[in-house]
Amino acid sequence: MIKGEDLKLAKSLLVATAISGLFATASFADAALVAKGEKIFNTKKQGNCLACHNVNGKKINNPGSLGPKLAYLSAYPDDVLFDLVYDIYKAKDIKTTAMPAFGKNGWLNDDEIKAVVAYLKTIN
Repeated sequence: MIKGEDLKLAKSLLVATAISGLFATASFADAALVAKGEKIFNTKKQGNCLACHNVNGKKINNPGSLGPKLAYLSAYPDDVLFDLVYDIYKAKDIKTTAMPAFGKNGWLNDDEIKAVVAYLKTIN
């Protein structure tokens, strides 16, 4: 039978194990979401972001140069990046851009845009 300090230690270990399991699951989910976003970013029939953007620190074959080089996106809030991909005209007060409104036009659904945002957040 466990008593006193041993019981406290056992409870602490149980809580720590449960918490670390939650973080491991979240990290795995995040990694899967980032991988999905990277695939969309690089797939010509989906995002095709690489047609216009070079990415700081990422090896991309034949990146485009029409759009800005993507750098330091990890500092941007998720909702701002989401809005820029969903409908850049709504997200920024601009008159013209070659950037399509991927969400508004129905080319990417909300889950796909969230995956792209997860990938964009890995760009430093």
